[in-house]
Amino acid sequence: MANDRDIKVLNDLIKTTLDSHKGFVDAAEDTGSAHAQFFAQMAQERSQVASQMQAQVSALGGAPEDSSSVAAAAHRTFMDIKQAVMGQDDQAVINEVERGEDYIKAKYEAALRDEDLSPQTRQVVEQAYQSIRRGHDQASALKHQMQG
Repeated sequence: MANDRDIKVLNDLIKTTLDSHKGFVDAAEDTGSAHAQFFAQMAQERSQVASQMQAQVSALGGAPEDSSSVAAAAHRTFMDIKQAVMGQDDQAVINEVERGEDYIKAKYEAALRDEDLSPQTRQVVEQAYQSIRRGHDQASALKHQMQG
């Protein structure tokens, strides 16, 4: 059934998007620099993207995911440890954020290659992907700006 496939793909993306939201919240708290506002803005955008996909899951008759993944919790713990050792260096935080952005962008791109998605769900994913890609590009630009 197409709805089951759509719900599974959307819930997987929701979980990853909530992971990203949490990562941006953590980055905003951990940097304490001029970048904190950017990270807070990205956290808000990810929250909105997750909400839109949750609404689509509900419209399909499914139960929308509402929590982040265990793997992300482990990654956040690693990031916390790394930052404690490194003294919360902005460059380290931005490197971690950009790494997370590479991951989420790849997840959305894989979903968009799924030929079994319904046109309605594909449209929701494509719309969400625009925000994801924009965030990825901004994080990447920030990383390169700090390195250069």
